[in-house]
Amino acid sequence: MLRRQLRHMSRSLSMLLMLLAVPIVFLLLFVFVLGGTLGDGLGGGTGGRAAYVAYVTPGILLITIAGAVQGTAIAVALDMTEGIIARFRTMAIARVSVLTGHVLGSLLHVLASLAVVLGVAVLIGFRPGATAVGWLAAVGLLTATTVALVWLAVGMGLAARTVAGASNLATPLTLLPLFGSGFVPADSMPAGLRWFAEHQPFTPIMEALRGLLLGTPVGTATAVVAVGWCVVIALVGYGWAKWLYNRDRTR
Repeated sequence: MLRRQLRHMSRSLSMLLMLLAVPIVFLLLFVFVLGGTLGDGLGGGTGGRAAYVAYVTPGILLITIAGAVQGTAIAVALDMTEGIIARFRTMAIARVSVLTGHVLGSLLHVLASLAVVLGVAVLIGFRPGATAVGWLAAVGLLTATTVALVWLAVGMGLAARTVAGASNLATPLTLLPLFGSGFVPADSMPAGLRWFAEHQPFTPIMEALRGLLLGTPVGTATAVVAVGWCVVIALVGYGWAKWLYNRDRTR
């Protein structure tokens, strides 16, 4: 099933490149168009683009993951609408292997996309200060976040009646970093939006990732909440996807 998924990805390079282009365009736009002003605010008037690219990169990495898993939802919806899933259900294979193939393929795709986006960030001035342990922790957190969101996207693809519906269901995941601390600190927002930013899943993940990449202290509470959100999303996504896949339904 993983080999099948990788073959499908090789035939959908245009969509994969488009999903990769979005976070790169966001990164360039925010750093070169808005970064000077926003960076000055972060650095007490002396931060500039260098300070802002360091701040915004974790948010862009989360957008990369969210955008890539949108492709997962679309791929699952395509399988459902084309009838191949019905055929798989009649074969002597573990049912979960069909979904796991999507998850593993998407994980490899997302990790490759993250490497590309991080490379672009370094080219335009991002200078991580992470130790070897910090890098391992950052990669682990990114992987955990990816697995969690991929399982959620699989559930979205199974729940959607059409491919367009699957794409629409996954779109809010891409917007969540914008309404968190991905681009500006949460304490600079109005009260209502600030409350939402502080209590949504992506904010603690971005804060923990920012600390790990920059080599700055990561509070225990922030790390625990970030990992906790990954676990909760993964369990909900896996349970939802498995239930939808196992039940009989007419599409």
